Amino acid sequence: LGRWFGNAPNMEWLRDISSTLSPGQPLYVMFYAGLIIFFCFFYTALVFNSKETADNLKKSGAFIPGIRPGAQTAAYIDKVLTRLTLMGAIYITGVCLMPEFLILYWRVPFYFGGTSLLIIVVVVMDFMAQVQAHLMSHQYESLMKKSSFKGQSLLR
Repeated sequence: LGRWFGNAPNMEWLRDISSTLSPGQPLYVMFYAGLIIFFCFFYTALVFNSKETADNLKKSGAFIPGIRPGAQTAAYIDKVLTRLTLMGAIYITGVCLMPEFLILYWRVPFYFGGTSLLIIVVVVMDFMAQVQAHLMSHQYESLMKKSSFKGQSLLR
């Protein structure tokens, strides 16, 4: 889009920005990595509330050994959550940047980008979980049939 509008007179700056932010450029890689890390923390902040979790622990009578219930528990959970999110964000960033580096430095014809790779992995993991659940339900079904046969023989 920037290259298209960049062909107009007095719009060379837009073409320069577009070429600077194109895939394979260092600024693109830094923005890509920064946005992945930012959205990992953003999503975690939206989904998980450490104060609510600490309150739920306190209401149920549970506690973290060595940590006082209430605000200290919330602070501890927040600290642990931040560390875990940072490790996960770095891992996801590495997975997403690996195809970029394979294409850029080693000229590997890698046709899946980082996001596509993540989607494929999540779909395969979900599929495997569904297959395992289906197999387990069949095992329980055969177990129920065996027990019903034994139950019928006892009634006779």
